[in-house]
Amino acid sequence: MELQEFERVVNAKEGYASLAFPKLMRKVYVWMTLALLITGITAYGVAISPSLALTIFQTPVLFWGLIIGEFALVMGISAFISRLSLTTATLLFILYSVVNGATLSCIFFAYPTAVIAKVFFITSATFAVTAIAGYTTRRDLSRMGGIAFMGLVGIIVATLVNLFLHSSGLDLIISYIGVAVFVGLTAWDSQRIKMMLAQAPDAGEQMQKMALLGALELYLDFINLFLYLLRIFGRND
Repeated sequence: MELQEFERVVNAKEGYASLAFPKLMRKVYVWMTLALLITGITAYGVAISPSLALTIFQTPVLFWGLIIGEFALVMGISAFISRLSLTTATLLFILYSVVNGATLSCIFFAYPTAVIAKVFFITSATFAVTAIAGYTTRRDLSRMGGIAFMGLVGIIVATLVNLFLHSSGLDLIISYIGVAVFVGLTAWDSQRIKMMLAQAPDAGEQMQKMALLGALELYLDFINLFLYLLRIFGRND
């Protein structure tokens, strides 16, 4: 989309943004923040419980079951959000946050707590700046989003290849590319969610489900950005 055409669309959508728009945007960030809190509390709770951590990480069936369950929950919420009730979608999002926290608890065994805390604050600042930039810019970020998505596919393939190569150099390169990819996706998702919710006719259940889906997308951006930054900064400690 050409810049002038994009600005025309933005002006039109901003001009006709419903009274529901601020409420829906608040819900996006409240749900995302609550999900991050649930994930963090769960991860820490598992990490300080040796018996629970050993059960998860020394039982392959349970561990891989949790991993597969995460993918299934994300795919299920994304694909069937229109068919789910708001209550069901919210409960599935909470469940995903808990399961993700359980699997992410492994970072407390791989990195010092001080490093995890430092990277969390770095991630929070980076995410906030990027999300605000994506929300406020009048430039069309769809091209950047497309490039970032292709980059995401690339790092998934490279990560799978590195499972066999075990190259620390390639792992570092993947981590830096991962940061760039999720910075781009955060900005793009912020703009896309804003454009979508600006057209909401009301704050009914259907639009609240769209806000919940937006919260899930930004939550995933934050988590992945955090993990790639942790892999970079964790190398120095």
